[in-house]
Amino acid sequence: MSSILALDDEHDMLALLSRIISEKSSHKLTTLSDAQQLGQLLEQKSFDVVLTDLKMPGKSGLQVLEEVKEKSPRTAVIIMTAYGTIESALQATRKGAFDYITKPFRKERILHVIEQAINWQQLQQENVLLRQKLEERVSLPTLVGSTRAMQSLFDQIHKVAKTSATVLITGESGTGKELVARALHSQSARSAQQFIPIDCSTIPETIIESELFGHVKGSFTGAIRNKKGMVEEANHGTLFLDEIADLNPAMQVKLLRLLQEGEYKVVGSNAINKTDIRFVAATNQNLPEKIRTGGFREDLFYRLNVINIRLPSLEERKEDIPLLCAHFLEKFNTLYGKSIKRISDELMRDMLGRDWPGNVRELEHAIERGVIMAGGDSLELSDISASGMPLKPSPSQEIAESSELFSMPFKEAKDALIDRFHSEYISRVLSRNAGNVSKAARESGLKRQYLHRLMRENSLDSKSFKKNNPDQ
Repeated sequence: MSSILALDDEHDMLALLSRIISEKSSHKLTTLSDAQQLGQLLEQKSFDVVLTDLKMPGKSGLQVLEEVKEKSPRTAVIIMTAYGTIESALQATRKGAFDYITKPFRKERILHVIEQAINWQQLQQENVLLRQKLEERVSLPTLVGSTRAMQSLFDQIHKVAKTSATVLITGESGTGKELVARALHSQSARSAQQFIPIDCSTIPETIIESELFGHVKGSFTGAIRNKKGMVEEANHGTLFLDEIADLNPAMQVKLLRLLQEGEYKVVGSNAINKTDIRFVAATNQNLPEKIRTGGFREDLFYRLNVINIRLPSLEERKEDIPLLCAHFLEKFNTLYGKSIKRISDELMRDMLGRDWPGNVRELEHAIERGVIMAGGDSLELSDISASGMPLKPSPSQEIAESSELFSMPFKEAKDALIDRFHSEYISRVLSRNAGNVSKAARESGLKRQYLHRLMRENSLDSKSFKKNNPDQ
């Protein structure tokens, strides 16, 4: 059960909010009609969510926002406002308000925003607590996450790192397989020795043997001097074989001998060399399927797959997105000499609602591009959009929303679908006309007054569409 504070100088509004929240939820509501008493109340107790009117005598909603955030930064603040003061409400969201809602509002709308705020606030608290716990453990500096999937991954790394067992890391592209390999090395007894990565998919077949095992002068055209191979470089350390599924059949045989006997031959030499290496391999492909089709040796697979560590996709651990975003923001602030202090709530909600087919790597690149484009001290959705990241919802988001609709009673589903259509249609027609309401009304065949009404009902402000138009 979450605690909510509703602050409004109108007693009728407080009574309405009390009735709506008590009827539809189990959250504990406190009401306050005098904003001057807020400081004293916040000294006595804390709240998960604060609902505050924007225009009040003595203290404005913006002042309430600042006071709440100063005392409790993770409390979600929702601004209630009349249509004529939407610009001030938007200013409040830029200053850290979770969202705003216009009066008069539908009870379904305010309950939805409250639940979103509570979920977001709880997620922040959980991430802070879990991050503190993680920092108490042996450091894995570049691996970020607090979900159960990541906790399991960290436990595997700690158990396996101290051994010399061969490890096969599997997972989709962009999930951080090399980071796990480096973590295994850094937590092992070999950490003072070399970590040597080799990408089997990028080295041409004609030279990969030479890259791995080295060659002697004159062993082939172009071998003008002796060359030390990566296997020798990695002696007593860790050799990381990335994209192992792309290794050609001839090299698979030679790698198998290296794994079985710890022996290899330098290209152009008959001498047998011994080595002591910890092997870690990685792939985003289905090796059992490649074995079935003859593309990968079964005996080599079993040699590599002594310990299997599977990396979860970002879709499986979306709760980690806020932590990852904060980590990448700090990283690219340092890299590009920026001082962006926060990620806006609007951007974070967008990030949480997206699919990430490129996983953590795609998210990292999005934050990097946004940091480069950002001009203020807050990373905004417009910065990410300006960097080339589309604003449309992800396919899974659209499917989830459709599934939710079809689980509602008919009338509720119909009303929700009409509301969604109104919002989407009006947004697009305003965007095409750069926020010019008269032009938008003519194009859509609607009366200007009716268009204004639809805009009010869907909290759409024509000014925001002017800002997004590069010609304005």
